[in-house]
Amino acid sequence: MIEAAQNYWDHYWKDREKPQSVTAWQFGDDADQLANLVMRGIKTATCSAHIFYEFDEEPLPTTNDYSIILNSQNEPVAIIKTVEVSIVPMNEVSEEFAAAEGEGDLSYEYWWNVHEAFFTAELKEVEREFSEDMLVVCERFELIDVK
Repeated sequence: MIEAAQNYWDHYWKDREKPQSVTAWQFGDDADQLANLVMRGIKTATCSAHIFYEFDEEPLPTTNDYSIILNSQNEPVAIIKTVEVSIVPMNEVSEEFAAAEGEGDLSYEYWWNVHEAFFTAELKEVEREFSEDMLVVCERFELIDVK
């Protein structure tokens, strides 16, 4: 983890017992905009393509995971805690979940179009194709702190 994120994590917990596991990362295509939505309490969910956990040999997220959200400059801006994780086909993601992602006009149509374009581009880089029923990892989270 980058030093600034570790310092933020340590400072937030101070003398309290802190969770052992934390990751630091940026959101999608527009890290600053999406981090801002999180900091304003608008974005309370996110999803990612399941296949990339396999490719990257990364563990799937679990409830009670903590994350430090970074802006586009890799500066820590917030801490979130994952409170729910589900794996579903993309075409079965609910309208309510799509709205909880907090993007655009909060409509399902907006969510679908943005995610289809994002996943299509990401999958193309690993020589895979987008499909409407591809598995996505849907996470809901709580905002713990804003720097």
